Amino acid sequence: MLNSIAFSMARAGRVRSAQSCSRSRVGEVALLMAVAWFALMPVGASAQSTEAPGASIYKVACAMCHEQSGSTRAPSTDALRKLPAATLNFALTQGKMKAQGAGLTEAQRTQLVIYLTGGNAPLAKDEWSARMACPTGRPAVDVNATAPVSTFGYDLRNTRNLSAAHSGLTKAQLSNMELAWSIAIPGGATMRSQPAIVGATLFMPAPDAGALYAIDVSQPRKPCVKWTYRTQGNVPLRTSAAYGVLADGRGVIAIAGSDTTLHVIDARTGQAIWTRKLGVYSYSLITGTPVVLKDRIIVPVSQYEVAVAVSNDVQCCTNHGYVLSLDPKSGAQQWRYDTMPDARPLRDRGDGKMLYGPSGAPIWNSPAIDLKRRLVYIGTGESNSPPVERTTDAIVAIGLDDGKARWVRQGTDRDVYVEGCGLTPGPKKLNCVSDTVYRDADFGGSAVLGAADGKRPAVFAGQKSGTVWALDPESGQVIWRRALGTGGPLGGVHWGIAYDGKTVYAPISMVGEQRADEPVDVSALSSGLYALDPATGATKWSFATTPGCAPGRAQVIPSCVWLYGFSSVPSVIDGTVIQGGVDGFLYVLDGRNGRLLWKFDTAQTFTGINGVAGKGGSIDAGGVMAGHGMLFVTSGYGLYGETPGNVLLAFAPKEK
Repeated sequence: MLNSIAFSMARAGRVRSAQSCSRSRVGEVALLMAVAWFALMPVGASAQSTEAPGASIYKVACAMCHEQSGSTRAPSTDALRKLPAATLNFALTQGKMKAQGAGLTEAQRTQLVIYLTGGNAPLAKDEWSARMACPTGRPAVDVNATAPVSTFGYDLRNTRNLSAAHSGLTKAQLSNMELAWSIAIPGGATMRSQPAIVGATLFMPAPDAGALYAIDVSQPRKPCVKWTYRTQGNVPLRTSAAYGVLADGRGVIAIAGSDTTLHVIDARTGQAIWTRKLGVYSYSLITGTPVVLKDRIIVPVSQYEVAVAVSNDVQCCTNHGYVLSLDPKSGAQQWRYDTMPDARPLRDRGDGKMLYGPSGAPIWNSPAIDLKRRLVYIGTGESNSPPVERTTDAIVAIGLDDGKARWVRQGTDRDVYVEGCGLTPGPKKLNCVSDTVYRDADFGGSAVLGAADGKRPAVFAGQKSGTVWALDPESGQVIWRRALGTGGPLGGVHWGIAYDGKTVYAPISMVGEQRADEPVDVSALSSGLYALDPATGATKWSFATTPGCAPGRAQVIPSCVWLYGFSSVPSVIDGTVIQGGVDGFLYVLDGRNGRLLWKFDTAQTFTGINGVAGKGGSIDAGGVMAGHGMLFVTSGYGLYGETPGNVLLAFAPKEK
């Protein structure tokens, strides 16, 4: 039987489906939304066709978005083919598209997945980790060692700033690096999860494989695997890895999967201490990296109702974001902060079903922790339905000990956003509203705790609207704000900013278009990196990016003409700023003036030291980290029209 979602999509037609996915923030959803079209067909190809059933399904249901990834921002067909079957099956049965997948039989899902994966085994093979097992004599994980990268922002303040002592790298060395080795993940397409680094151990997530590897780099050019942790059923991992030492001296890794399960793992042994599923709403999701403290683990929880509510068959909107404080020994909840009250019925949508609200305020970022003031700073996203709460598109300060909001600073008001609502063709979209600026102006990146003038404390935050803010940490009052464009769903400041005590570094992925409600001349701005004075927000220098489409490269990076900005968060290491581009280039810039010191093209093929063929692509999310005298870069991001890849690259100072 054709489920109601499939029927709605079929009735709307191919044009509407293609347009709907063109605004998708969660690009991987597009494939699985389109799969519902298969309910229109019998299992198996037509009598006249010699194609495999999965090929026919793909042509009818999926090609409209995935073979036009440059305009639709859906994962390309190439990216989908690199995903393990377990990842695709999970999305349909437990993940983001479980509602749509419920209308398909197991045989229908299997045919499509077999076609996309070439009949691969349901789990991505990783025998390489056994081949790379550490020999006797290599050191165990030292939980007392310095942890230069303990969470997404490196430290509790989210500065992403490492000294030469912490990283083992100097500015002179970073100006002349060479590839030491690479590791390729079988079946990987999106290297979205950043490793944690503790002493000589790299805790590397393989998101698509549902695995976490403890890699010893005590001999920098001869890494080995200390242990491997796998999620039950190889459920894909989603967040970056976080590290911390508990009050009892035990070192732990915390990382969340696509099913909202938080895994707390003994860093020495790789054994689970406990796991707990944290999602409470129908579309709950964890993207922001947890923070591990001695007496608690702080976990931000998001939601993706924004990506599905354009369908009239989805009852909109009931989800919102929240933050949890958990006992690190047991996982018991200590407190929960909700970004808004639970939704209630508002009005009839016009078809006898109710529109619900308030909803929204997802939390995509990792918290900053202010131990002096005992505060947690988080950024939130848009509303999905009215009424608009002041906690949407906002920075919120929450009490570390009690979970109560101390202050809220909203960046953009009236931003009611559901993907596809701004597209006019097709039948009336009953979950869309008219009283909205329709910006999708999340504070998607993590807030940073620093100082505005060397002495005055400040919270810095970048917004997808293209605005960078400096706020008073005690009150949330605005110290300054600086517009670097008008941004957009994938534009502005996407994954975050960095701070070294003297400068705020803000990457811009897309400047955006001129808007009547934004007093900023976008013609004077360009995608790239902006160095801002922390006292005033004034631009010290900027580094502009341009399309990197040299002959032959457009075949490697199909989106190079229009995707060439900086979406990932920058890193500051011993006076340099290191930034990865969505076009695959890695840049090392002088933090004083923006001068290019070194550049490397990661969008190429590699033979991993683990014996697996690898390919680099777009650099997004975290991307760059350093420790024990090495620079580590994850390359490959098969979402939003970006280029997939499956490699961790390790760079060392060039040998003389």
